Amino acid sequence: MALQKKNGRNPPVLSHEFVLRNHPDLVACVGMFFVLGLLFEGTAEASIAFLTLQHAVPAPARALYRYGARDLATVFFYTLVAVIVHAALQEYVLDRVTRRLQLAKAKQSRFNEAGQFGAFYLVSCAWGACVLVAEGCLEEPARVWRAAAPGTMTFRVKFFYVVQLAYWFHAVPELYFQRTRKQDLPHRLIYIGLHLFHIAGAYLLYLNHLGLLLLMMHYSVELLTHACDLFYFGDEKYRRELSLWAVVFFLGRLGTLVASVLTAGLHLAGGQARGPDAASGGGNVNVLAAKIAMLSSSCTIQAYVTWTIFSVQLQRSTQRTI
Repeated sequence: MALQKKNGRNPPVLSHEFVLRNHPDLVACVGMFFVLGLLFEGTAEASIAFLTLQHAVPAPARALYRYGARDLATVFFYTLVAVIVHAALQEYVLDRVTRRLQLAKAKQSRFNEAGQFGAFYLVSCAWGACVLVAEGCLEEPARVWRAAAPGTMTFRVKFFYVVQLAYWFHAVPELYFQRTRKQDLPHRLIYIGLHLFHIAGAYLLYLNHLGLLLLMMHYSVELLTHACDLFYFGDEKYRRELSLWAVVFFLGRLGTLVASVLTAGLHLAGGQARGPDAASGGGNVNVLAAKIAMLSSSCTIQAYVTWTIFSVQLQRSTQRTI
């Protein structure tokens, strides 16, 4: 079933306009190719590499995983799924809301962006909170910086990171599918790249629980930001009321920095207390250089996002004054 409505004459097959209009259907066909591969003995093994998590580690109590090259295939498949979900949410929810609100064309793209990111952040926050609770991080906070089995991760943790990477990879072709203006591309690419860099870093360094905690704090603030944007574009009478979110925004950024600094410090101190051998092995990544790099990158993304939001709010304030 087509996700995009076709209006007017059909463009030539495989033309630029044809791809833009029908990209959900094209992507769905590619995804179905991997699913249908499960039906045949000769291709089932290859299809499984795309559909299921790879690099399992034998364990007596529960299934554990490492990362590896075959994860790229799994991320690719779920990137296709993210494109399809993005198109479905756009057509069946956001497009109907914009038609009912009768938004100007200039506001429609920003409203759609806030709706897409808001839905993603809402699902990710709820999912990440469930994972942290299931991993016992609330009962034993030390698990935030110390893995129960060094150099491994559970199914729920790995699947969460795979989906996160797939979503942010899908955001790159969406810039083309959504006809993003050239002047907006640098900002969007930096925003996507920073998320990919930090999520992949936490995944590859086995800082899984710490990455989850920081992502939940970051996503909760971003969720509030995009929720305020939805109210702002939906009805401009909320301009003054929405100014209160700035306090929560800066408190969230400050909390993220404090949590990352304290967690990395405790993690590093624990490694030093166990001795030089424990400080550099076992997947706990107690190397000083890795900790400094993690703290620096965390501070960088918080400073960048804070400056971006501040600039947007200053621009809106200037427009209201004029």
